[in-house]
Amino acid sequence: MGDEVAEQEFTPADRTRYREKVRRCLDVFERMLRESAFDTDDPWTGIEVELNLVDGAGDPALRNDEVLSAIADPDFQTELGQFNIELNLPPGPLSGGGLTACETTLRESLNAAEERAARIGAHQVMIGILPTLRSEHLTDEAISANPRYRLLSEQILGARGEDIAIDIQGVDRLRTTVDTIMPEAACTSTQFHVQVSPDRFAAYWNAAQAIAGVQVALAANAPYLLGKQLWAETRIPLFEQATDTRSEELKVQGVRPRVWFGERWITSVFDLFEENVRYFPALLPVIDEEDPLTVLEAGGTPNLSELRLHNGTIYRWNRPVYDIAGGLPHLRVENRILAAGPTVVDTVANAAFFFGLVRRLAEQDRPLWSQMSFSAAEENFHAAARDGIAAEVYWPAVGRVRVTELVLRRLLPLAREGLASWGVDADEIEHYLGIIEQRCLLETNGAEWFVRRMRDHEGLERYDALRAVLADYRERMHDGAPVHTWDGQSG
Repeated sequence: MGDEVAEQEFTPADRTRYREKVRRCLDVFERMLRESAFDTDDPWTGIEVELNLVDGAGDPALRNDEVLSAIADPDFQTELGQFNIELNLPPGPLSGGGLTACETTLRESLNAAEERAARIGAHQVMIGILPTLRSEHLTDEAISANPRYRLLSEQILGARGEDIAIDIQGVDRLRTTVDTIMPEAACTSTQFHVQVSPDRFAAYWNAAQAIAGVQVALAANAPYLLGKQLWAETRIPLFEQATDTRSEELKVQGVRPRVWFGERWITSVFDLFEENVRYFPALLPVIDEEDPLTVLEAGGTPNLSELRLHNGTIYRWNRPVYDIAGGLPHLRVENRILAAGPTVVDTVANAAFFFGLVRRLAEQDRPLWSQMSFSAAEENFHAAARDGIAAEVYWPAVGRVRVTELVLRRLLPLAREGLASWGVDADEIEHYLGIIEQRCLLETNGAEWFVRRMRDHEGLERYDALRAVLADYRERMHDGAPVHTWDGQSG
């Protein structure tokens, strides 16, 4: 959820000063794109994984402060809900066994954290939405202690001027009203970061947008919310609604939502930051003392704190990131589309598919996004979130096609080529992309498996069934075999 901020109140004057400062940062950023040396040597990738916490019965454990104290590892951090934590893996190159190293690090970190958390009666679950959540877990009382989260909730509700309505039509229908952004905490995701040079950023971002629907269809893992079976990836509509600062009247007027797919292909990373400043008022107008222009003209690298904080309160599914490492600025595409889990190897396979495919598409002579409308990419995204592994999507020169057929026939070969360009070994490529291939052949992912297992418990009360299937899911998650192999295993 971004940097910590101190608890405070904001005045109209604060907002005016912040607007002026963030625009000054934007001007400096534009100049940096023209003049500064961004770090582009040996670009690294990174992964963040958000986790749910449950008790022994499988119900939410509102104990993230205690769990983090028990884990005592700075790579684990707090998240919005008291039943959430986040793991940030150190970034690294894909070449030289990077994917295998990532899997090993992720598995070892989660195993060590689970062992320590279990001592105090809490357990980690990698799943997009914790299916045993109830309405009482999505109230102010469940917000984490970090003041940033309560401030965000207050500012979003204040900007909206009324309670937030959640209305999702799936197999069942969920309609409820909340006076907090806590439903956002129900959405736990995996984020992939890919470092990109300024001149290649637009190609990578456009490619990431174009494949968003395919990604979510293959990895959907959030079919239940508050006891209802909704979309295969219910995180998508839930996150879009739970963080919406717009009243119904503002929606009709065409005001942009803060959880945003976007509305056009871009030609520069500047397009995205400029849209953020132009369209969205500040939620957290915290002003830093740094004068970015003075720092730049003195030969330094400005933090651009206001621009970065503002960017962190606009929830693009593919977010641009400006950061500094070793004194040099760099840019990343942060892919925020996928649910967590079901297993570590599934997560790394998802990463391999994304990193390989996005690179190959970004380097094509005739860009994919020159052959399809932006609205088609957005329609693919929502259709895939609704239907998951069974989704149909639009693809240039193919038309409407089952996503599994598209991946098997066209996209896996491209992803293989892209990973080879990153310097990934052939054995690693076949191992991780083989998992994606098997998911497509068997038409199985986390959401499909969970729904199918729920049918085996139809005689139980819904929450008892959800607990039973979640217990089975947790056991298989710890066994570590990819989700497409779960059928036929004891559980």
